Amino acid sequence: MSATADDATVPELHSAKGAKRRALGVACGAHALHDGYTDLVYVMLPIWQSEFGLGFAALGLMKTVFSGTLAGFQIPAGFLAERFGATAVLGLGTALAGLGYVFAGLSDNVTFVVAALFVGGLGASTQHPLASSLIAHAFAGSRSLRALGTYNFAGDIGKMTLPAAATLLFIMMPWRHALILLGALGSIAAVAIFVTMPRFRDDASLTRKGNKAEPTHGVRRAYAFPLLLSVGVIDSATRMAFLTFLPFVLTAKGASIQSVGLALTLVFAGGAAGKLVCAFIGARIGAVATVWLTETVTAIGIIVLLPLPLEAAFVLLPVVGVALNGTSSVLYGSVPDLVEPAWRQRAFSIFYTGTIGAGAVSPAINGLLGDAVGVPAALAVVAGLVLVTLPITLVLRPALMVRPS
Repeated sequence: MSATADDATVPELHSAKGAKRRALGVACGAHALHDGYTDLVYVMLPIWQSEFGLGFAALGLMKTVFSGTLAGFQIPAGFLAERFGATAVLGLGTALAGLGYVFAGLSDNVTFVVAALFVGGLGASTQHPLASSLIAHAFAGSRSLRALGTYNFAGDIGKMTLPAAATLLFIMMPWRHALILLGALGSIAAVAIFVTMPRFRDDASLTRKGNKAEPTHGVRRAYAFPLLLSVGVIDSATRMAFLTFLPFVLTAKGASIQSVGLALTLVFAGGAAGKLVCAFIGARIGAVATVWLTETVTAIGIIVLLPLPLEAAFVLLPVVGVALNGTSSVLYGSVPDLVEPAWRQRAFSIFYTGTIGAGAVSPAINGLLGDAVGVPAALAVVAGLVLVTLPITLVLRPALMVRPS
C-alpha cells in the first residue's frame, strides 16, 4: 500500500515541477519582450526626429508618454488581474504592447505615434506586477527569491536583444515595416502565455472572505511592506542619479564620447549579472545581509570613483554595476515574504509603481542638486543617501528572516 501511494505521487511531483518551470520560463519571456519594447523607444527617437522634424522636448515627451503610462497603470492592472486572472490580463497586456508598435509603424503623423506609444505603455504596465506575482505563486521561500532574480535578469536580456534586432531589421527594410514585424511578436507571445502559463489555484477570494476584518490588509507585519517600498524607492532613485552623473564624471577625467558609451556598457553588464547573482546570494545569506552588502559596496564604489584616474575607473565600474542593480532583485524577491498570497498582485503593483516612479523623477531632482553644488558633491550626497537604506533594513530584519533553501 505504501509503495503504491509513493508511486502515485511521483507523477504529481514531476507535474508540479514542470508547472513551476513553465511559469518561470513564460514570465522570463514576457519580461524580456516587455523590457525590450520599453527600450526600443530609445532606438526610435532619432528616426522619429528625422521623420517628423521634432525637437528634443517633443522627443522627451514621447518617451514620457510610454514610461509614464507604464508606471501609472500598474496598480489598475493589479486590480484587473484580481477580477479576471493574472494570466489573462498579462496575455492581453502583451498583445496590447505589441499592437502599440504595430500602430506606430502604421502611423503617418506624430499624433498617431504618440497615441500608439500610449497603447504600448498601457499594455506594458501589466507585465511587472503580474509576472512577478505568478512567479511568487509558483515558488516559495528562498526558491522564490532565486526565481525572481532570474526573472529580473531576463529583462536585461530583452533590453539588449530587441533593440539590437530592430537595428538589424532597419538595415534590411523600412523602419515602419520593422516596427510592424516586431509588434506582431506581442500577439504571438500573448498566445504563448495563454497556452503555456500554468493555472494555479486562486487563493485570493478565499483568503479575503476569511479575513474581512484583517487590519493589515494582507500585510503580515503592518510596518514591513511600506519600509521595504521606501528602501526600493531610495535604491531606484540613487541608481538613476548615479547613471545621470556618471558621463559627466568620466568626461571630467578626459573620457571621449566613445569611452563614456563603453563605461555605461560595463555598468549595465555588471548590473545584469548583479540581478542574477545577488538573488542567489540573498537566498543563501538573507535579504537584509545582502542589501547591506550591495548598498555598502555601491556607496563606497561611488566615493572611490570620484578621485580615480580614468583607467582605474573602468576597472571599478562593473563592480559598481553589480552592486548598483543587484539590490533590486533582493527587494523584489522579498515582497512575497511580507504580503499574504491573496494580496501579492496588488503589492507588486504598488512596489513597481513606486520604484519606477522614483527612477523617473530622480534625474530631474538630482539635476537641480548638481547645478547647485556641482557633480562631485552631488554624487557624494547620492552615496550618503544609499546608506540611509541600511538602518531601515535593520527594522525589517524580523520580517525578513532567512528561509532554508
